[in-house]
Amino acid sequence: MAVRGYLLRAAELASVTAGLAVAVILLVAGCALLGVAAAGGGGAAVAIGIAVVLVAAVFAACGRLALSAMAARPVGEVEHPELYRLVRELSKAGRLPVPRLYLSPAEQPNSFTAGRGPRSAAVCCTEGLLRALDEAELRAVLGHELAHVSGRDVLASSVSAGLATVITFPVGLAGLLRPRPAGAGLDVLENLLMAVLGPAAAVVIRLAVSREREYRADAEGALITGDPLALASALRKIDAGTAELALAPDGRRASVGHLMIASTFRPGGIARLFGTHPPAGERIRRLEALAGYRR
Repeated sequence: MAVRGYLLRAAELASVTAGLAVAVILLVAGCALLGVAAAGGGGAAVAIGIAVVLVAAVFAACGRLALSAMAARPVGEVEHPELYRLVRELSKAGRLPVPRLYLSPAEQPNSFTAGRGPRSAAVCCTEGLLRALDEAELRAVLGHELAHVSGRDVLASSVSAGLATVITFPVGLAGLLRPRPAGAGLDVLENLLMAVLGPAAAVVIRLAVSREREYRADAEGALITGDPLALASALRKIDAGTAELALAPDGRRASVGHLMIASTFRPGGIARLFGTHPPAGERIRRLEALAGYRR
């Protein structure tokens, strides 16, 4: 069984890596086509050079891009000693370096992990999450996030988020240029840009992110904490909270939504293209089965 699990995980990693490579190739090719349309062969060479620089920058700063999209700030042990204690205990249990901790001001209960690997990983919780969960549930969510780090899928998820952020950058720029009070003209422009660029960003994310990663992180996180029912209870609260306090799928948030433990947007519209999370009910059922429950 151990060998079979290792082979399945290796196959999943190979598939995700190939998907990420295809996403990078498509991005560079798209830039080349825009360069050709703008200035012929010379424009294509310049566009490819810019695309390569952007991809390199995304690999270097993918974690910071994701944290910035959720307006996250680093938190110290003095501010949240219990959070640090839980993360230290779980990191020791999972034989992982202690990640950096961040806090997002979002009221929606959610969390995510970003970075290039175990030594650069950052775990971010929203303020809504800390208010909604008890200690056992918070511990279970943190175990889930550390499972993404130990499972080595945090790099592909973070890089795809960074690439999608680059693609949807004009959407965010249009939002920054919106006058106060908001003008209907720029609202239309913002929606139009998202309608054009959003599908391209969604393709990049779907090529690099497997829906199975959440099931696996749930199971491995439950093994780290030893309490699958606590994670099932946390997912119930998070699912209810995300439905009640759904975020608007603007360019930056849509690009990092797949990093979250639960979908941040209401289903439908452009947000449907970015949906990579399995149904919460099925995740809860699998966790309860791990605890010995049968339906």
